[in-house]
Amino acid sequence: MKLDAQIEALLFYKAEPIKKAVLLKTLGVKEGELGSALEALKERLQGGATALLVTEEEVSLVVAPEFDELIDSTRKEEMKRGIGKAGAETLAIVMYRGPITRVEIDRVRGVNSSYILRNLEIRGLVERRMGKRQNEFVITTELLRHLGIREKTEMPDYAKVLNALEAFESSAFENDESPRQATE
Repeated sequence: MKLDAQIEALLFYKAEPIKKAVLLKTLGVKEGELGSALEALKERLQGGATALLVTEEEVSLVVAPEFDELIDSTRKEEMKRGIGKAGAETLAIVMYRGPITRVEIDRVRGVNSSYILRNLEIRGLVERRMGKRQNEFVITTELLRHLGIREKTEMPDYAKVLNALEAFESSAFENDESPRQATE
């Protein structure tokens, strides 16, 4: 299997930037091999809907710049709609359990939450921050302001809901349940 295709698969699956150091370790390659594979991937993606964004430390898949207008109009349409049941569920998990990684959210929800998290980020309800080893999601100060509270512990039944979430997670981990691959 080609190295550039493996990198593309990992970036698509993670749906977030990946540190070059993590790619080197995960793929078991040297810097030169990684650099060559990134160049090959960048060339292969030219003319398509996605592009490769490479910084000093990270690599990510992004929408190609020529689609900016289409994406902006789609984003505006999405903003007109409510966040829906899946969005409310995901937001509640971040509110009561955050900071929390996407993988942890997926485990609680039982489905891939990438799309929902992106939607909540666009709306300014959650934000992505670098945690100890990976990105974590937290609620924004804008959301707290909108709710009329100063900190998340002021949310209704905070301790009760947090305890229920922790009990649910414990039982899910004991049963080793993993999220379905469907995106909701």
